[in-house]
Amino acid sequence: MADQFTIGTRIRDRRLQTGIRQSALARHAGISASYLNLIEHNRRKIGGKTLLKLAEALEVEPALLSEGADAALVATLQEAAADSGRHDADLDHTEEFAERFPGWARVLGALHERNQTLERTVETLTDRLSHDPFLADSLHEVISAVTSIRATSSILVDTEALEPEWQARFHRNINEDSTRLTEGAQVLVRYLEGAANREAEVQSPQDEMHAFLAARDFHVAELERALASPRDVDRLLQGTQGQALSAPARSLTREMLLRYLDDAQALPLRGLLARIDDHGLRPDRLAEASGTDLPRVFRRLATLPPDSVGPVGLAICDASGSLVFRKPIAGFDMPRLAGACALWPLYQVMAQPNVPLRMRVRQAGRGDAPVLAMAVAGAAGPAGFGRPALTRMHMLLLPDIPGDPGEVLELGVSCRICPLRDCAARREPSIIAEGF
Repeated sequence: MADQFTIGTRIRDRRLQTGIRQSALARHAGISASYLNLIEHNRRKIGGKTLLKLAEALEVEPALLSEGADAALVATLQEAAADSGRHDADLDHTEEFAERFPGWARVLGALHERNQTLERTVETLTDRLSHDPFLADSLHEVISAVTSIRATSSILVDTEALEPEWQARFHRNINEDSTRLTEGAQVLVRYLEGAANREAEVQSPQDEMHAFLAARDFHVAELERALASPRDVDRLLQGTQGQALSAPARSLTREMLLRYLDDAQALPLRGLLARIDDHGLRPDRLAEASGTDLPRVFRRLATLPPDSVGPVGLAICDASGSLVFRKPIAGFDMPRLAGACALWPLYQVMAQPNVPLRMRVRQAGRGDAPVLAMAVAGAAGPAGFGRPALTRMHMLLLPDIPGDPGEVLELGVSCRICPLRDCAARREPSIIAEGF
């Protein structure tokens, strides 16, 4: 339904922009100039046929007069202004700009979306080039082969009298190292060719584990049954998806699934959903009602069926700060390989085990909508004499609650791709903030 309190203003703005006199526009629409004046001051309603004639004379789409600029386009422009870091943008007139210059507005929106895509590509490339163990091993293999060939060649050149037996052995070594160098270079080239695609290929055992879980939306129905046992875990790993896992990935996935099974038996699906109906997505109340701890509740919420509670994200790290589990949600990305942002609540709870923290956070460059983050640190196993206590930090991520008065903390994904300037927690320069 047209907004009769703003449609007249849009007609007047468009008429002034195109330089058409009020009397000429009224004549084209078949109405009096005085009636058009009332319409432009939002004192009279406007019918469909008159609106079409006015839109024709003003050379604009009727929907632009009746509904204003597309809400998604306006939101994109506002997001672009926020991500630019400039505070002099006239955000109060964003919709007016989109209405008056729809072509330029779409161009700016497209450029912003392209910039976000490029940032994602840079993020992937940066992760792989700076922290990828596969890339490091491949480069080491190539350098090792080159060094070996050079050393052997130097012996052949510098030694004038070399016995035929040793000469043949050195030639054989050069041939074998050359083959190794060729194979290593081919593997490296194939890997780099797929680097621009964020999901091009799974490289590390942890990536394989996450791909296995993501294929099931992190919900494993086979382990939700009351009589499920570790045998069901082994059967899952022997299935089609499990056969594609490497041996290290299979070990990681089995450990993760066994913990899933333990959590599911402690907090059965049906009972947990009933408590959510009573208490909502309040992990503290769910933990109290279930007689369990927050980390277990966090893990269970992240493994519920996607259509039961909506989007839920989870990040888990060990005492070294390395992410051992990651389930992102819209508006909050998690690095595959590089160290995550030190400002995350996940790391702030390290110094205070069992003391939960709740914050509204927003990742710079990932949109305007904040995310609700809840974090807690807890023991991952019992300590002993000569054996330190192992601690794991859990951070649950939920969509922001509308009207929440809490302040929003600006943070990043990782330092290398963070646009935040003058950040006290920065470990290394950002290629996004500082340029290439």
